[in-house]
Amino acid sequence: MFAELDDKTRDLKDKLTAFMAEHVYPNEGELLDEGRVENRWRHTPLMRALQEKARAQGLWNLFYHHGPEGQGLSNYQYTHLCEILGRSLAAPEIFNCNAPDVGNMEILATYGTEAQKERWLKPLLAAEIRSCFAMTEPAVASSDATNVETRIERDGDGYVVTGRKWWITGAMAEDCKVAIVMGKNDPDAPKHQQQSMILVPMDTPGVTVERPLSVYGFQHPPLGHAEVVFDGARVGADNMLLGEGRGFEIAQGRLGPGRIHHCMRFIGLAERAIEEMCARAASRTAFGSRLSEMGGVRQVIGQCRTELEAARLMTLKAAWAMDRHGNKAARNEIAMAKIFVPTVTGQIIDRAIQVHGGGGLSEDFFLAAAFAETRFLRIGDGPDEVHREALARAELKRAATREKETEQ
Repeated sequence: MFAELDDKTRDLKDKLTAFMAEHVYPNEGELLDEGRVENRWRHTPLMRALQEKARAQGLWNLFYHHGPEGQGLSNYQYTHLCEILGRSLAAPEIFNCNAPDVGNMEILATYGTEAQKERWLKPLLAAEIRSCFAMTEPAVASSDATNVETRIERDGDGYVVTGRKWWITGAMAEDCKVAIVMGKNDPDAPKHQQQSMILVPMDTPGVTVERPLSVYGFQHPPLGHAEVVFDGARVGADNMLLGEGRGFEIAQGRLGPGRIHHCMRFIGLAERAIEEMCARAASRTAFGSRLSEMGGVRQVIGQCRTELEAARLMTLKAAWAMDRHGNKAARNEIAMAKIFVPTVTGQIIDRAIQVHGGGGLSEDFFLAAAFAETRFLRIGDGPDEVHREALARAELKRAATREKETEQ
């Protein structure tokens, strides 16, 4: 079903693989240093230097297909590259392919006005600034986006934003200059037309980044996840995205590609975990035998390979379906990948941790941070239960249609 890789993608993949080996893996300790205190929320000179190298080699904005600032790749093509950069949690930022900026750039490119693109999209494409996406709230079950309570109220020639958000990835970064905020502007409108999205500069009076949040103890500097308060933050009317009541529509357009990008990266993370597990098993001896000679360990490795290949094929199919039929028509394929891939990747990493013994729990290896990342994504971008429910509705509708056709 899947086409052979074209020459352009194959060349980019080779260059990306070489860049990772030369510049990323050897510097992971510094790039992902959780213990850094000074300038904790600012990019290090090393990160900036590697970004310049990546840009100079044409390994920049690999996801972007809207104009000359990117590579113009399809989802299927990008999947093969995203798997490579997903092997390290430090890599996506180096190539300007990191969440949530990727999704926010897609929003601005698709729904933004020319003025909004000039002010925010251009510097994001150049990695001159960062952004965040403020949807999740602590007071409501944000898995149902219609629950959001943040208010976006029209006031003269502008809007006033009031609410509390959390798990706002990237908001701790000193370079985070703008938030895309989802809130309600008309609670009396139809359910999916109550919400709007609006651009709020982070230096707007009334915007306060209250605290960083940790995922199993990891704060992920310099980007971080934050709790952010919008206390009567006032912005101009021209900061509204697409129009009042269009927020849910934008969210659906943003989250589909974002979900599959996470899956693409996790394939690389799981592949690396299997490689490290095999290397550890071959180098460690217990009770007179190498771990790699023990039947139980070999069974685990074989199971990991089987599950990873299933996850990879599911991700490739979803990307292929997006290219062929569009994001909306591919929503079931995206949902299945979003359910399956983070869970399988987490299981593979967990088994790799077990084979590593005590070392696997430490920050001496990438596994503990990787496990935290995969566990987070079983909730982020919609929890597993929401996607299973959507798939069940589609399946039941299909069954009802078949039954009706049989009766006729």
